[in-house]
Amino acid sequence: MTKKYDKLVTNALGRIVPEVINGQVAVPFMGIGKYKPAGHRYGPAISSCADYPADGNKLVASLRDALELCGLKDGMTISTHHHFRDGDLIANQIFDIAHDMGVKNLVWAPSASFPCHEYLIKYLEDGTINRIEGSMNGPLGKFTSRGKMAGLAVLRSHGGRYQAIQDGELKVDITVIGATCCDPFGNANGLNGTSASGGLGFALADSQYAGKVVVVTDNLIEFPCVPWQIQGNYVDYTVLVDKVGIPEKIVSGTTQITKSPDRLLLAEMTARFCEVTGIIREGFSFQAGAGGTALAVGDFFYKIMKEKGIKARFARGGSNLYLVKMLEEGYVDFILDGQTFDLDGVRSMAMNPNHLMTTPFTSYNYHGKGNFSGMVDVAILGATEIDVNFNGNVVTHSDGYLLHGIGGWQNCLFSKTVIIPIPLFRDRIPVIVDEVTTLCGPGELIDVIVTERGICINPLRTDLLEKVQGSGLPVVTINQLKEEAERICGKPEKPKFLNEIVAAIKWVDGTVIDSVWKLSE
Repeated sequence: MTKKYDKLVTNALGRIVPEVINGQVAVPFMGIGKYKPAGHRYGPAISSCADYPADGNKLVASLRDALELCGLKDGMTISTHHHFRDGDLIANQIFDIAHDMGVKNLVWAPSASFPCHEYLIKYLEDGTINRIEGSMNGPLGKFTSRGKMAGLAVLRSHGGRYQAIQDGELKVDITVIGATCCDPFGNANGLNGTSASGGLGFALADSQYAGKVVVVTDNLIEFPCVPWQIQGNYVDYTVLVDKVGIPEKIVSGTTQITKSPDRLLLAEMTARFCEVTGIIREGFSFQAGAGGTALAVGDFFYKIMKEKGIKARFARGGSNLYLVKMLEEGYVDFILDGQTFDLDGVRSMAMNPNHLMTTPFTSYNYHGKGNFSGMVDVAILGATEIDVNFNGNVVTHSDGYLLHGIGGWQNCLFSKTVIIPIPLFRDRIPVIVDEVTTLCGPGELIDVIVTERGICINPLRTDLLEKVQGSGLPVVTINQLKEEAERICGKPEKPKFLNEIVAAIKWVDGTVIDSVWKLSE
């Protein structure tokens, strides 16, 4: 059995990381922009049209048939996407089939996991799955934190995942793409059908670089399926099933703006900061997530734009009712949509030509000829912890448990201004700490922290510090925020770790930025 990791070294941020991960050489983090990739993009084996049906019909009887035809065997890497979120019905079936076939030591490479994938723990325990290389949430994260995974888990950002597949660092043998609309040739999208989920951008790298590609749908239509978000020319087999996802767990009507007075205050302070510093102006761009606070920030942006009679050129990120409203009322020219969070987003992407599906290649891939991140004027992000050096953590909590994936968080740090609105403490645990439990993003990329007890600006951003002078905004230092949190909550004990690494955190360029350590139970 290959060792989980070997050759521990200290990287440029002072973090202990392995140089060998699951038998593969890894590069420790060297600094932002310091690691230069070499070589060429990875490519799967060349295919011949002579090996595929001349009439374009690639439909096979079942998912098992497709996996057998793909040559599923021990040690392969299987990938899936997360556009179905907690309503995914495909990933669990894949490993049911693998288990029934007696296949072992598989690597699962999802673009993200959800609580519904707790089901796969039994296959991690019996050896069907060796490890997960992808974002882990909830139960899978706890399983990993307890050191129960046979291989070393690897977490990447959305852009980092595309980079890894493109560069051949993560070689996918078989990808299974769930689509809510597909034709027998394999052209597919997520816009139509009873389980519509919006774009399929997170499956793009898999379709382009995997050895074998299977598209599974519950809505098979006559050729051509348009628009084709996945091109049939990449696809080996198509499969028709009864159901690919549970609609009410894929989208839930609308995502809701927070009603918490404290969170609304954070959102209002964030929007006010952007107004005072001139970030909100004619033709600006922004990115905000689908969390309650981020949605509230977007709503305050909308009110300011309405009052001033200005509009944004584009909004990046996941779409929702509130962003669609801005687009349809003319306050945003374009939505560049990475994933769709509610039914209004699905409807808008299907009908509005200015609501565009984007992918990790265009938005986030660091090993390309530029990407969209640096064009965004302001990104509104969250964090589980921030330390006095502005380093950020989004994967572990103060108790040390691995409970979240990285998502696009690392990639968004390259926006022109990065603002993190966070409460000063959660459950009486300070969020501002001396040193983050797990370092996911370097402090030099985090510009502003907004809390209910003050706004802290990174000293590197002298331009922002000058612009807020005389504004009346409650500007404080990060040490003042930390001291205030500790005065209210006390200084919590740090989690106790054992001398064993359970997961590696990759930076956007594929280098190893930090390690997650096994928790002492």
